[in-house]
Parts: sequence; structure tokens; C-alpha cells
Amino acid sequence: MRVAQLGSGTPEIAVVAGIHGDEPCGVRAVQRLLDERPTVERPVKLVVANEEALERQVRFVDEDLNRAFPGDPDATTHEGQLAHELVAELEDCLTFSMHSTQSHGDPFAIVKGVDETAREIVPQLPVAAMVETSNFAEGRLFSAIETVEVECGLQGSDTAAENADRLTRSFLTAVGVLPGDTVRRELPVYRLTDVIRKEQAETYEVFVDNFTEVEAGSPFAAADGDKQIAEESFYPVLMSPNGYQDVFGYTAEKLDVLETAATAD
Repeated sequence: MRVAQLGSGTPEIAVVAGIHGDEPCGVRAVQRLLDERPTVERPVKLVVANEEALERQVRFVDEDLNRAFPGDPDATTHEGQLAHELVAELEDCLTFSMHSTQSHGDPFAIVKGVDETAREIVPQLPVAAMVETSNFAEGRLFSAIETVEVECGLQGSDTAAENADRLTRSFLTAVGVLPGDTVRRELPVYRLTDVIRKEQAETYEVFVDNFTEVEAGSPFAAADGDKQIAEESFYPVLMSPNGYQDVFGYTAEKLDVLETAATAD
């Protein structure tokens, strides 16, 4: 784990990249900040988390770090110990965590709950949606630390790296680290409701677009040509034929957009 700081004093804000070693977009955004060293109005901690996985260009060494929190100093896995160290490093910091995905090109935010922090910060970020995942938070960073997580774009793409830089600077402006103003947006808010499992197969297909409603009775995915049919309508989130080993993605319900916008004035 690599830790650096901009500004003097004890940071209450942190930016984390490299939770997954095959998602370098956030690392590039952090490195750009360190290269430029902009003037800051309050201190911020910058963390590159799983350096060993990044060096190997793999998602993780022993286990998924973003399913290992709060960790254990006596864990038998690299990520189990690292999760404990990272929680200690981020204690008392509002944290911004960057990821990328194989399922969706436009940035979106993921939060544990639509609380006051999420309502205040997320509408100031250049994201297309906010996803609330309280039912699926176990082991993730935001189960242990107050965190706003963002999916910056398609994994490994230059666009994701550019988005990561833009998202980071918007977050740091929103929390008063960088000077300037942000633009508030009305965002659709989704809540994850279930996991869409996939059976072991040679080929996988997805027939729907993320954040676009799937009507009951419609086919939405297939494994070796065996189609899955929606029993009731839902919004797909993180749907991809290749993103997870045994999961196509998630079903979600759409919440009222005004729930976010109403407190953003």
C-alpha cells in the first residue's frame, strides 16, 4: 500500500485507487495529482491500495479486497491483512474509491445507503446514476469506512482513466479540498434488489442495457443459449457476460429522482 498526502495537517478526506489490480484508472488519476501537486485548501490522503495485485495485473492475489473488509491482522491472505491496514489508514476519513467495470461505459456512483453524505456529494459528481447497495455491502470498503465509490468506465480504457481524473477533482472540489465550484445534477437513484446468477457454460450473452428497464417476460441473458426470462420487471445494473465468474449482474428498483435532488439546493 502506498500512501501520500497533499496539504499539511491531519486529513479528513481520502482518495483510494487500486483496490483491484486490474483496474488502473484510479491509479493514473492519483499519480496525476501527485505529479501536479495542486494547491489544496484542506489536506487530503491519497492511497494506492493493492500494489502487489497491480504489479501482477490481476484483480487480486488471494481474495477480492473489496469483499475482505474490515480485514484481520492475522488473516492468512494478502488481501485480508491489507484490508485491516487500509481501514486503519482511512479511519475518520470520508473516502472516495475508484473502480472500473466491464459492463457500462458511463460513470456511476455506488453507495451503501442514500444518506446525507450521498445526497450532498454524489449530485456534484459527473455521474449518470447513483446505486444504493445496502443489501450487498458485506465485505466492501463502505461497510467499514464512510465511502463514495465510483465506477469510472470500461476497465482498461483511456476513457476510464480520464473519467477517474475528472471524478476525483469533482469530489475534491465538492468537499473543499480543491477551490472552485461544482455543477449539481438531478440523478436517477437505483437500489439493488437481487443477484442474477449464471450457470457454468462455454458462452454467455446479455440482451439488455444497464439502467434500462427490463419488462416481465423478456429474455435478458443466456448461458450456452439457454435464455433467462424476467419473472417481473427490473432495472439491470453491472450486467455483463464476462464481468463476474458466476454472476451476470444485479436486479434493481428505481427510486424517485427527487429523493436526491430535493436536498441538493
